Amino acid sequence: HVQLVESGGASVQAGGSLRLSCDASGYTDRDCMAWFRQRPGKEREGVANIRTAGASEYYSDSLKGRFTISHDNAKTTTYLQMNSLKPEDTAMYYCAAAPFCTWSVEAFPNWGHGTQVTVSP
Repeated sequence: HVQLVESGGASVQAGGSLRLSCDASGYTDRDCMAWFRQRPGKEREGVANIRTAGASEYYSDSLKGRFTISHDNAKTTTYLQMNSLKPEDTAMYYCAAAPFCTWSVEAFPNWGHGTQVTVSP
């Protein structure tokens, strides 16, 4: 399995932007990269995922339009650009990798330890 390390989390005011990064060691372009998040008191939910070997991107319906996922194969880094942040976006954001793209948390064998994003009113 690959090793994933997230970075970029911070405390920002509503309306601000952040760009999260997920650095992968042991990366393979055969994998699907994804971002999940877990808000306080709630279950972990899918944010976006991308097929690194193709041009397929998927987003949660509630987040599409504000968040953008991208992947740099040369740097083996997956990004999550977050714009127009809202207090409800406050969560621990996790990077994950799987053999194929899916919204199922259980299907991802590789996870980072997360990076905290806090959005104040």
